[in-house]
Amino acid sequence: MKQRSYRSEATLFIEQLKTQRPHLEQQQQQGRSIWWDKPQDLETAKERQSAKVAQKPYVYHNA
Repeated sequence: MKQRSYRSEATLFIEQLKTQRPHLEQQQQQGRSIWWDKPQDLETAKERQSAKVAQKPYVYHNA
């Protein structure tokens, strides 16, 4: 007897969506590149790192 592998409703939905809209994944990558996939500015990264304030341990403890 051949055992079937379980696939959740979410997995089936995503698979069906990708077959109906094959260009969807490319659109996702283009949308992500608008906000996230950006080259990092080293000067800005250094400024952010130097501006960090050390957090004391047990910040919620009133002593």
